[in-house]
Amino acid sequence: LPDGQTLLLPPVILAELGKDPQKPTVCFYGHVDVQPAKKEDGWKTDPYTLTEINGGYLIVGNLYGRGATDNKGPVLAWINAVETFRALKLAMPVNFKFVIEGMEEAGSLGLEKLLEEEKQCFFADVDCFVISDNLWLSKRKPALTYGTRGNACFFVEVK
Repeated sequence: LPDGQTLLLPPVILAELGKDPQKPTVCFYGHVDVQPAKKEDGWKTDPYTLTEINGGYLIVGNLYGRGATDNKGPVLAWINAVETFRALKLAMPVNFKFVIEGMEEAGSLGLEKLLEEEKQCFFADVDCFVISDNLWLSKRKPALTYGTRGNACFFVEVK
């Protein structure tokens, strides 16, 4: 910090479920931080408080959760998917690994070092990565992102 004080970075969560060598291992990446902004910058809600707007007695208004799609919602969707498989006592189709961080909006400080440190251990058996920190082209049309920042480029046709 400008005054010489140092702050610890928030921890990156590494989690795994399943180690079946007959199944592929899929690593899901997500972040739970949001764009740093103050209400006086024009933001209407706190990023960690689900807020109802235009509601009233017996009428549900619009629910706003700043950062809910970037990227807290997708992170919870993966966790809920695992929870559903377990609740239904269904076999998991893949081995799951999760990387969940809280510094993506600030450049993922510390993540590169962690990835390098863990590439021969935690990430050694990962077959593919899923990143759901993507966009929707409109309110009704999501985007299918098949490559990011030049890491992977290929053609996919979805019907």
